[in-house]
Amino acid sequence: MALQTILRGRNSLRWLCSCNEKKPGITVAVKDVQQRKGHAGFCLTDINDSEGWRAFSSVAAAAASSSSHYITGHATTEGTANFAKKIGANAGAGHFRTLRAGGAVGDLIVSSLGIGTYMGPDSDSVDREYMESITRSLSLGVNVIDCAANYRNMRSELLIGQVLPMAIKQGIINRNEVVVCSKAGYLAFDYREDIDPYTYIDETYIKTELFKREEFVGGCHCLSPAYLKNQLELSRRNMGLETIDIYFIHNPETQLSAVPRSTVLSRIKGAIAAMEECCAEGKIAMYGIATWNGFRVNASNKQHLPLEEILSYAKDIGGENHRFKVVQAPYNSFLHQAATEPSQPVRGRRMPLLHAAHHLGLSVITSATINQGNLSKNLNPDVRNKSPELGEQRTDAQAAIQFARTTPGIVTNLLGMRKVMHVEENCAVIRYPAHPRS
Repeated sequence: MALQTILRGRNSLRWLCSCNEKKPGITVAVKDVQQRKGHAGFCLTDINDSEGWRAFSSVAAAAASSSSHYITGHATTEGTANFAKKIGANAGAGHFRTLRAGGAVGDLIVSSLGIGTYMGPDSDSVDREYMESITRSLSLGVNVIDCAANYRNMRSELLIGQVLPMAIKQGIINRNEVVVCSKAGYLAFDYREDIDPYTYIDETYIKTELFKREEFVGGCHCLSPAYLKNQLELSRRNMGLETIDIYFIHNPETQLSAVPRSTVLSRIKGAIAAMEECCAEGKIAMYGIATWNGFRVNASNKQHLPLEEILSYAKDIGGENHRFKVVQAPYNSFLHQAATEPSQPVRGRRMPLLHAAHHLGLSVITSATINQGNLSKNLNPDVRNKSPELGEQRTDAQAAIQFARTTPGIVTNLLGMRKVMHVEENCAVIRYPAHPRS
């Protein structure tokens, strides 16, 4: 179900789409948008404000820049291990974990916390805040950065493209020490011409056969292989990276509300084939599927996705050396189904996502660690009491983070940290041990 959201600001304009919440044609407030779940993208279905559209076109054109120089390389076993060594005693036991990639990439040493870039208005000031936060996070022991082309109308990817070369030049990191993730699925606009959205879609995507009209679901989502490859090129350009470390197929369960299950699974298989090709070309090091509902909800739920079956597609296409290595799903003390709901059948047994991923040889990165800020105050005392090692002065946010980072089966917990003050507070837990809870 489509949703129109038009947000106007002095220097920004954003369209977001929620394909399974609200009703079409409703304009919602900034606060409502910032609380929306699933990291949905733009939606064209109800956009008809030509003045607002022209405003956004000029912003996008100014913000987007093509680069003839990409940073070479990708995260490696040696590089990520070196990052952990540099942080040394400033990180407690268990902060660094192994992301099992194997093969040509090798296993990576990743931090228990990663920085996400989803939230915030589309403005220069927020870009600067994120750049400062990412830089500080890297200094404190975070080596996972998560993004998507549709986040903040591409501005999040573009600012990563600015902050990474600066951090490398300043000696904070080397390219092979940091794991950069992005995603494709939701439509991400990059308009350099003053043109209405429907014409843009026709001219840019349909007439060029990047997708067929029937493959564009809910006015916001597409899994066409050609489209995903196009979005990958956009992300590589935005971030100035020769190789993106992890590239996620973004919320494919979105399509299950409008398309038969068999069709969606067939599209996922086609998307996986495209990702294997991109790995072979060196444009991504590995790939995965990022979900909101898909892997954590029960099989009776319409948005359920079967992980074992989807992994079999990768094995059929890429053989035992396939590059499908990671899944992403929300997890926190409120949204805990990934650890508690037996949603995934594996070899005839039902088990929670975290258990299933372990049995299938996949690593799990989780999002919404403090539920988009909702767990940073008035935290359930039972959750707070699970982290006495943090001391009596621990904040609710720190206790919520510690709950997530001590859950067995998770390699990295993502946190949207736009302000340096949040980085300082949240990353303070890095100094403490993160032994898995039973």
